[in-house]
Amino acid sequence: MPRYPWSDGPEWITQCPIRPGTRFNQKVIFSNEIGTLWWHAHSDWSRATVHGAIVVTPKKKNDYPFPKPYGQIPIILGEWWKSDVPSVLNEFEESGGDPNNSDAFVINGQPGHLYPCSKQDTFKMGVEYGKTYLVKLVNAAMNEILFYKIANHNITVVGTDGAYTKPLKSDYITISPGQTIDFLLQANQPPNHYYMAARAYSTAGPFDNTTTTAILQYIGNYTPSSSPALPSFPEYNDTLASTSFTSQLKSLGNKEYPIDVPLDVTTNLFFTISLNLSPCVNNSCAGPFNESFKASLNNVSFDSPKIDILQAYYDRIKGVYGTNFPRNPPRIFNYTADIIPRALWEPVNATRVKVVEYNSTIELVFQGTNIVAGIDHPMHLHGYSFYVVGSGLGNFNPIRDPLNYNLVDPPLQNTIAVPRNGWAAIRFKANNPGVWLMHCHLERHYTWGMLMAFIVKDGNTPHAKMLPPPPDMPQC
Repeated sequence: MPRYPWSDGPEWITQCPIRPGTRFNQKVIFSNEIGTLWWHAHSDWSRATVHGAIVVTPKKKNDYPFPKPYGQIPIILGEWWKSDVPSVLNEFEESGGDPNNSDAFVINGQPGHLYPCSKQDTFKMGVEYGKTYLVKLVNAAMNEILFYKIANHNITVVGTDGAYTKPLKSDYITISPGQTIDFLLQANQPPNHYYMAARAYSTAGPFDNTTTTAILQYIGNYTPSSSPALPSFPEYNDTLASTSFTSQLKSLGNKEYPIDVPLDVTTNLFFTISLNLSPCVNNSCAGPFNESFKASLNNVSFDSPKIDILQAYYDRIKGVYGTNFPRNPPRIFNYTADIIPRALWEPVNATRVKVVEYNSTIELVFQGTNIVAGIDHPMHLHGYSFYVVGSGLGNFNPIRDPLNYNLVDPPLQNTIAVPRNGWAAIRFKANNPGVWLMHCHLERHYTWGMLMAFIVKDGNTPHAKMLPPPPDMPQC
């Protein structure tokens, strides 16, 4: 969305919600993306069902950096509740506790054979023996990082988040909510029916411990097995399996697809990402210690304004947001200690942004904490892709860890899973003026306040300035 945050979508950040009975024409502008992206609603929890894939094809037909695939197949992983999703949201917001777990995960809208409700409608992916397929995988689930696997088949990852990667061979995928993975599948096994499946990777709290399935079905004349082979997964809390996959992603980075990793950093940021608790009247909430769950970045839990930040910034309306989002944590402590003092558990509720100069080069280190409970956080930045130059477990060491940064071929992503009680470092050039949201893509954490916004100031030339708003922007 170069210079055009007006259609970015998140309520109270770049627009007010679209009122019932009104309409808003969204203009989506692409830049250098290639491969798979996705779109979704950004109001309350409506993205649970309002979402879809976006496929950006090469400018020249079939001009891929890998052999032309025989076919392309989108696979969207999702999450499903038996109850009304807005009711799930309202209930846990009122209680202060965790939301109810989903009742199923889905593959292309169907839970699959392991649930009692949808066996006849299970998604089937037909393939011909000896052919190679380009599969475009999207994790649209609300609250879980997912392991994905196809029984008896290996895959080759060739892209993520709208950018090509070096080929990565694997027998499973770890994919965060908000993330996309493009992979090649060779149909090279004996013709039969095989399950593809997805299940949660979760390291803290209650979660949906079910497995969704679809069928990889070879085309031809044969008698399939009475029961398809089911893939075996890593353990649900296997952090090493999750981080091992993610850390192997590398940019393609050749002459045809060059990369531009910022080397001269002008702005260093260090953000802690934490779950929190906040006291309730008469200890009446359903969170731990009868308090209410919160979540924060640098101990600031986002408080939604009454009009959107973009409108306030563009029209210079005062009193809507503060510009004092901290560039470092307000207090330094052992972020990943087994026991963290309760005095550090309560966040500040505020509407704050970080203002950065146009064309500044930013390094941002995300540091997970063990406040309340350590958990993985898939962090997503709107308006930009960024290079993931490093990650690790434990506390980030500003002297030792940068020595091991990958500044040669780091992956270009827009969502990165910060490991449980670990860290991840990203770099990007702030050359897209406007207001851009950054948040955890676990929806319950977003609801609890784990978000903030960057304001990237205009540059000096006309092509370095934010474009004006459309005439039909939703009114507050």
